[in-house]
Amino acid sequence: MSIEIRDTEGHGARLEVAPGPAEGPLQVSLLIESPSAGASWSCSPAAARELAAALVEAAAEAEARRSAEPVTVKARELRRGDVREGDRLMTVEAVRTDGADVQVTWTSGGGRSWSQLYGADADIRLRSRRAPGR
Repeated sequence: MSIEIRDTEGHGARLEVAPGPAEGPLQVSLLIESPSAGASWSCSPAAARELAAALVEAAAEAEARRSAEPVTVKARELRRGDVREGDRLMTVEAVRTDGADVQVTWTSGGGRSWSQLYGADADIRLRSRRAPGR
């Protein structure tokens, strides 16, 4: 099976997945070729199934995030993994409630973290919501 893929800058490559050779250990072969480079791997059929399942899950999450409308929640309802609506990526790392206040620790896409204090009833607009228990 051959699939055309693109990186974030739009450069194309070809991903080829095939059963490994008939002799030797049971393997699945993966080959990625682009005009500038190539790489190949092999793995067990079980690992190939795990990779396929991970790709399916990531695709579903990406589609859900893209299609989901932003949601507004009260600061006291924030959960680890929630992503703030806005120009910059801000993810909830931790939430601590102290009476009428909520201290939220945010992490940026660049790895910087900081804490902010909100009233428990403050409205926070989220780009995406992490599912409970995940």
